[in-house]
Amino acid sequence: MGSSKMDKGLNFSDEDGVEERKSEMGIENKESKKSEMGFEKSNKKTKRKRFFIFPKFACMRLDDEFPVVETPAHEGGFDVETSQKGPGHAPNHLVVMVNGIIGSVDDWKYAAEQFVKAYPRDIIVYRSRSNYSKLTFDGVDVMGTRLAEEVQSVVKRTPHLQKISFIGHSLGGLVCRYAIAKLYEQSSARIACGQDMECSLNGSTDSCAEEVSKRKIVGLEPVNFITCATPHLGCRGHKQAPAFCGLYSVEKVAARSSWLLGRSGRHLFLKDHDEGKPPLLLRMANDSEDLPFM
Repeated sequence: MGSSKMDKGLNFSDEDGVEERKSEMGIENKESKKSEMGFEKSNKKTKRKRFFIFPKFACMRLDDEFPVVETPAHEGGFDVETSQKGPGHAPNHLVVMVNGIIGSVDDWKYAAEQFVKAYPRDIIVYRSRSNYSKLTFDGVDVMGTRLAEEVQSVVKRTPHLQKISFIGHSLGGLVCRYAIAKLYEQSSARIACGQDMECSLNGSTDSCAEEVSKRKIVGLEPVNFITCATPHLGCRGHKQAPAFCGLYSVEKVAARSSWLLGRSGRHLFLKDHDEGKPPLLLRMANDSEDLPFM
């Protein structure tokens, strides 16, 4: 009995036995832990590297080789474009960015830089400044007219432009729509068919003529019109104002106090009835007598 106890005691005190018993009890060596932890870290690093090496789609790539430069424009806004241009080539696509209510040119600063980095050889971004801060209370029609005049000025000083796009946030989307209607141009041309190409009109053979329409915005080809969180139907009864949490009772109270936002507030809550006409946003849902909104 004694010898067996001593043998057990000797086995317990032996270093090899200690390691074996520790491993059996689930106690790991600190060094082995460190090595395993280091191995896991290295695996994480390799995973991260693989993630970054994974190719991105072309539309998600940002060309950092072309630094972005921002210069104040004569109209008060800011031009954002690449500082390195190829020989004999200049961006021919103008992207106009418009802020929302009580906004400013700073609202689009980051987005403008990302647009230029994504398409450095194609676009020049103009951040509008004609409607900012308290000027956004003047009404959609007044703001839209100011934006139209601002865009005309930008296009005149940039003769190489061929295309145009608009991006508006919140109230700025409505302002863009009004400005686009003011700047809309439609020129048509009749192209007569040759002698070999004849068609029957009203039972008689006559040389046919084809009507070709070219729609342009301030003389440029329209490409994109994008709005972000814009209440195209107004803020009354459509649950489009997140601050009201979709509660009609809160919307009714806000509609009664819409005068706090000036004419813009009356436009947004469909409270305007200028000269007995329907609210402006309802008129902008169709082509009016003066402006082709659609």
